[in-house]
Amino acid sequence: MDRTASVELPAFPLQLLLKQHPDWRGHPAAVVDRDTPGGVLLWVNEAARSARIRTGMRFATALSLNGDLRAAEVPEARIDQAVAAIAKRLRRHTPHVEPAKREPGVFWLDASGLEGLYPSLMHWASGVEADLGAQRLQATIVVGFRRFAAYALAKSSRGVHILSDPDEEQGALQRVRLDRLAIEPRARDALAKLGVLTIGQLLKLSPEGMRRRYGAAVFELHRLASGDLGVPLQPERPREPVMASIALDHVETDAERLMHLIERLLTPLLDALSGRSQVLDELRLLFRFERLGLHKEYIRPAAPTLDAPQLLELIALRLAGTQLPDGVEEVCLLAHAITPEQQQLELLAERPQRDLDAANRSLARVRAMLGDQALTRARLSAGHLPENGFDWEPFPQLEPARPMPIAHRRLIRRFYRQPIPLPPRPRQEPDGWMLHGLEQGPVVRVSGPYVVAGGWWIRQVHREYHFAETQKGELLWVFYDRVRRRWLIHGRVE
Repeated sequence: MDRTASVELPAFPLQLLLKQHPDWRGHPAAVVDRDTPGGVLLWVNEAARSARIRTGMRFATALSLNGDLRAAEVPEARIDQAVAAIAKRLRRHTPHVEPAKREPGVFWLDASGLEGLYPSLMHWASGVEADLGAQRLQATIVVGFRRFAAYALAKSSRGVHILSDPDEEQGALQRVRLDRLAIEPRARDALAKLGVLTIGQLLKLSPEGMRRRYGAAVFELHRLASGDLGVPLQPERPREPVMASIALDHVETDAERLMHLIERLLTPLLDALSGRSQVLDELRLLFRFERLGLHKEYIRPAAPTLDAPQLLELIALRLAGTQLPDGVEEVCLLAHAITPEQQQLELLAERPQRDLDAANRSLARVRAMLGDQALTRARLSAGHLPENGFDWEPFPQLEPARPMPIAHRRLIRRFYRQPIPLPPRPRQEPDGWMLHGLEQGPVVRVSGPYVVAGGWWIRQVHREYHFAETQKGELLWVFYDRVRRRWLIHGRVE
């Protein structure tokens, strides 16, 4: 009989955060959607729950309940990377592993046929738990028969559990509370008003009536719990990465000769990708130096490609900006590839005046020469202070312009990187307030103040912003800092 195991890593993003900050263990901790006072708590630990801190609260509200709360964001990319790493680790215990797409930290494993390799399934599951525990991850493992039953029992229990027969599994499943599952809150609360709190109570209701009253999601849940709907295990089929390497008989210190070696490796690597119907999205260059060890470089073309001359040009630009600090004794190329989308050819294709492909190739050259952080763009974010109202993120590529119709031209407020301190303002100014040099003349009009105050959760802030217009027409954005008791200029309006 087929056996299926479910691995549940409770509050997985919070576990990742505590791995990054081990000193936070024992303190109230939470994961927020954004690290600002208005950020919402997504996951909290037991210490935070003891302080009456709950998910869905604002960060500032939670801090008012307990000032010792530690919180930070966990980027989605980091969660995806961790899920992939754990799935790879779980494949050491069984070849068939399926990560849940909508619930990070949930995995299904094929446990069939393992009794002949291990003394018992408990011995195997305990080994999986110990392996994850060595990574400082708390896990619940349930080995059952049906996919949904193992998942639901893992969501509602702790430790390792082995179910001996399907009847025991179904009996345990009926005692699982609905609030342990990823069910829509509105449907869950509506069912709770009817006294339906467990899966066993749910199964007593008519499936057709539930579909009419609560929708397709609850109807599907009923079918999964009753066994009418069975979803087979859908394990990932990871492909081995395409790579090429060469070990040198003598260490190489010349970048030009090194380029010839890389060219010899790149051609068969691109041929292998072409045989897989893939294109190269990113190329990783690994150099093993004689004394300094391993060094990595990343090359990203403007668009996924198999064009060897374009890639060689980018590699040459990167090596030209990176002096070899030591002799190279081994070179390895590792390709990150994707499957290109099939695009239909247009009969009458529009030819824009701007060649975006050429522009993106130019940006790729700049990135190869100066590094990935050389190209960034501003992204608006929610911040209490003006300088926290935007973040910088990597600039991937140019997109077609989508201008919006504007009836009236708007003024643009430009920030200085750091507010510029102004000289102390004298009590008596017979010639007017000289803000920006004699050539701009004195200030003739001031509007304000516009007060920005608060910041008690980090440091006290009290600023009184003004717009100051000079005699020559320049409009400056200044503020008086009451904490530091001085005037500063924060930007100008154009």
